[in-house]
Amino acid sequence: MIIAARNLMSRSSLGERQIDVSIYAPELVDGTWICRYKIDWPTQKRESFAAGVDSVQALCLALQKIGMELYVSPYHLSGDLRWEKFGDGYGFPVPKNGRDMLVGADKAFEG
Repeated sequence: MIIAARNLMSRSSLGERQIDVSIYAPELVDGTWICRYKIDWPTQKRESFAAGVDSVQALCLALQKIGMELYVSPYHLSGDLRWEKFGDGYGFPVPKNGRDMLVGADKAFEG
């Protein structure tokens, strides 16, 4: 079950394209809590998960993984990815070791 979603946009010579980020409810799998997520990149869908000792930790780690995936993506690195406006970040947390990559409002609030 999807519990949260965000729509980002990427631009290219062909125009803008929506990139959907979906976060699923944490679930207990073989004694470990996991939180699955999906990023619908223009070239492929990326599905992954984060695992934690409880559902809250799994969810928090999934949000951080999403944040890192966005910031290391070729779409961000080329400056062609946006949430509300270009260069203002994506509204996802990142781990402490990734905070030097933050831009815009992400940097103001998380950096």
